[in-house]
Formats: sequence, structure tokens, C-alpha cells
Amino acid sequence: MSFNALQVIRDDEGKTHANVTQITEDQLPAGDVTVAVEYSTVNYKDGLCIGPGGGLVRTYPHVPGIDFAGTVEASDDARYKPGDKVVLTGWRVGEAHWGGYAQKARVKADWLVPLPEGLDTRQAMAVGTAGFTAMLAVMALEDHGLKPGKGPVLVTGAAGGVGSVAVALLAALGHEVAAVTGRPETEGYLRGLGASQIVPRAEIAETVKRPLESETWAGCVDAVGGAMLARVLGQMQYGASVAAVGLAGGAGLPATVVPFLLRGVNLLGIDSVMQPYDNRLRAWERIARDLPLDKLEAMVHPATLADLPQLGADILKGQVQGRVVVDVNA
Repeated sequence: MSFNALQVIRDDEGKTHANVTQITEDQLPAGDVTVAVEYSTVNYKDGLCIGPGGGLVRTYPHVPGIDFAGTVEASDDARYKPGDKVVLTGWRVGEAHWGGYAQKARVKADWLVPLPEGLDTRQAMAVGTAGFTAMLAVMALEDHGLKPGKGPVLVTGAAGGVGSVAVALLAALGHEVAAVTGRPETEGYLRGLGASQIVPRAEIAETVKRPLESETWAGCVDAVGGAMLARVLGQMQYGASVAAVGLAGGAGLPATVVPFLLRGVNLLGIDSVMQPYDNRLRAWERIARDLPLDKLEAMVHPATLADLPQLGADILKGQVQGRVVVDVNA
């Protein structure tokens, strides 16, 4: 029996094309668990996989979608049974392995986590890899001493997916949040999520000759990297930490070691793809407990499989605000 999927193919000239098509269950890759997918979402990596050249994809045809949530249909693993609600993020699903842009997916049981109590599958995909990464970043900052009342916490790329969830989480946890954005029209949106201060991107994007500036930020979730991250390192309070989650502003880091040596600043790398199972559970339980669902809903833009080629292009241009939730059955 056939079902819908967004499939990326490569033509004889090496160009890629993404279209909604019909596939069958016997075309799905090998795996322990077959899931009836209910929702997926759109991340930067998805844009790379959908877009021209295929980005991170190695073999074609391919079904992208690095996240999905749904209901187990069949399982060869004792941890999951038909009817169980599950979530998948990471593990290079949607890149090296067929992903969630289809009405069914087959994956390894080790890659799944149970849907946490308090969230439904749609809300889980409003969170997705972006929100999961934001929670990992907040947890890492807390593990390195961040507490409410220590001062403002900076969030760069604040109107994007990771940034939006980070702003809402930090505000809900009692922090004063300073949100960096290059889009003035997002100020109302960011204040609605809980930001108490809006920092124009131009104020913080340029490198300066001084390796240290005034001690301003008690913590930072950085989705930008590049020159902005270098600048922020010199503005951190003594002993404070920056959780690096992205590179929207570039992979280079034109910084000095002075903030690390003279202020004890910590630069914490956050990887969401290969996170161990126990830490995944911890993060999802924290999300269900600490992320205000009304704030989450305010981030959501609904979409269908047919919308994905355009959304993939938009997210690569930085034109997607908040979180896209894809109803694969619409």
C-alpha cells in the first residue's frame, strides 16, 4: 500500500529535485521499528538536504526530515510496541538515513525516545531538534553554574528555531533574557516569548580590537558563531559560559584566548545529533516540565509536505521565524 513522501532525486546533470510522491513500505530502509509519522518540522539541515545539490545527502532517491513524531506500527524491539508514541531527533536520520518527510518511517529502536508525558506529537515537533538543542544548551549552562539573578542571559539568532525556544525556556526559568536579532520586526514576537531586552545584531556583530569589554552577560546561547561569538566571549561575566549551538554567522572564530585565561569564561559545544539516550530523556523531560506550551504555540507555523521545497529554501536564507510544524498527513 502506497503513502505520501517528499522525495529528493538527482537527475543526470547532477541537479536535485524535491517533490511529493507515492512510495511503498518495502522501499523503506532497514530498521527495528516502523512508525506512522504524524508530524515533522523544518531545520537548517533539512533545508540543506532539500535544496540544490542535496547538501548532506549521499545517496538518491532520498526522503529528508531529521525529526519526526508518531505512533509505532510494528516493532522487532522489546522496548517499543504498536501504539507507543515516539519521537526521533538526530542520528543523521534525514541525512544518511531516510527521515520524517513521509507518512511512514523505519528506523533503529536505539534512535527513538518515548514521547514524554505532557506533550503530544504536534508539540514535540514544535520543539524538534531546534528546541531539543536549546534545552541541551540551557542544561549545560546550568551545569556550569548559571542561576537566575546572576544577570542577563544573551541569546543570539533569537528569532530562529533554537533561539526562540531558548528565549522562552530561559524566561520561564526566571532569567532576564537579552535577545539578539537582525530583524527589527521580530521585537514584539521576542518580547512575547519573554525577552526583556532586544539587542540589534549590528551592535554586537563586529569584532573589536580589545579582547575584553565590560562584563555584561551571565550566560549565552549562541546560534551564530563567527565574529559575533568572538565578540560575546569578551563580554561575559567572570566564570560565565557560552553554549555554542550553531554557525549561522560562519564557522570561523576570530577570537583570542584572553577571555578564557583572564575571566575563566567557558565555551561549551552543544551537539544534538549523537547525544546519549539518558541525556536525551533528561532533556525531553525538562522540555515537558519547563517550556511554557502557550509560548511554544506562539512560535508555530503549520505546513504540509507540499510546502517543504519552499520552506527549505527560506530557512537557508534566514527567513523562517520560530518553529514550523509539518503535518505529513494533511
